[in-house]
Amino acid sequence: MTMLALKRTGESGPPLVFVHGYLGGAGLWEEQLQAFSDGFRCLAPNLAGFGDSAGMLAPDTIEGHARHVLDTLTEAGVDTFHLLGHSMGGMVVQQMAAMAPERIERLVLYGTGPVGMLPDRFEAIDVSRQRLKTEGLQATAARIAATWFEIGERAERYPICLAEGAKATMQAALASLSAWETWDGSDNLAAFPMPTLVIWGDGDRSYGWSQPERLWRTIPNCRLAVVPGCAHIVHMEKPEIFNAIVRDFLAG
Repeated sequence: MTMLALKRTGESGPPLVFVHGYLGGAGLWEEQLQAFSDGFRCLAPNLAGFGDSAGMLAPDTIEGHARHVLDTLTEAGVDTFHLLGHSMGGMVVQQMAAMAPERIERLVLYGTGPVGMLPDRFEAIDVSRQRLKTEGLQATAARIAATWFEIGERAERYPICLAEGAKATMQAALASLSAWETWDGSDNLAAFPMPTLVIWGDGDRSYGWSQPERLWRTIPNCRLAVVPGCAHIVHMEKPEIFNAIVRDFLAG
């Protein structure tokens, strides 16, 4: 199996893995890769069909993405690690936690939930699929990325999202929507053994409160951080606050 492209920073400390979401890429974590490199060996995979892994065929299941990430970490010599996933990447890391719980020291579920159908999303999955086909990938990626910020296209880091979204393939964009529709990780949550943190922006238009609330109330050893004045992409809207929350949690 071809391994996913990885961004890496840091030379010492425990491994810390960042998994991006839909129409994203490892480049969305640039500030975190630098901020955490003083005490962690940071790794950010590009999911198949996205970012620097755009040349790879994307799986149409969340399980397929999870296996790809696990295999890539194994190939990189990373056995156990802290794990953080955002949005669709949050689904992927939940699946990783169900498949290989012994490998994960601490888990951060950020801007995500346990149900792939996204009942509170700004638009239905079928609408996104149709608009991809009629409006094209770039227009759809730009429109969706604007919903990630409280102030939309005026956000300072919005162009970074455009640049990463432009690397994705249409195959990956469509396959990922199918992956959401068939995925439900709810039954796995109560068995998660690792300390877990849920992070959510109170203006998130992709995952309504019912999704992070279910994670927080179901996972046994779980903490919750709600960041006010943010939408879906807290780590780019208020990076200093996001980084402080994650660092405090990882410190144990």
